[in-house]
Amino acid sequence: MEGKARPEASAEQALGAMDRLIALSLVGQHGIAQRLGLNVTDLTCLGHVLGAAGNGRPLTAGELAALADLTSGAVTGVLDRLERAGYARREPDPTDRRRVRIVPEEAAVERTAEVYGPFYEALSELFADYTPDEVAVLNDWFARAAELMRERLDELRSPGGSR
Repeated sequence: MEGKARPEASAEQALGAMDRLIALSLVGQHGIAQRLGLNVTDLTCLGHVLGAAGNGRPLTAGELAALADLTSGAVTGVLDRLERAGYARREPDPTDRRRVRIVPEEAAVERTAEVYGPFYEALSELFADYTPDEVAVLNDWFARAAELMRERLDELRSPGGSR
């Protein structure tokens, strides 16, 4: 579609498309988690671990708890399950012996790539249909929508928050 006119859409239509994508994503995450022998929370945490390691900076358990919006006790259970399943391991933090860093096992990278790889390749092909400026707008929208979602979740979870 690069260089071609884009169909017009209202914000209402875009919100409907987003709702359908989110619903499919939730179902998809359950299926992927099952295929990998995990639950959705563990898969979400594994995604954070893999993303941080890919950026060259393993997460601490506390950082993972904050990213996944879990208590430290819940993260301990997640890490126990990820270690038993062969996806991650705890390593002492070389800068602070009171902390541990979460490091993915090489097999985790390979196993998740087998499941996510074909979909990400298809998404890359889809992005290729858009100009760099359009991809920049999409990136900006996703980043800002994620921040709005985080703020809304914080509101919902706060005492007296919207129900």
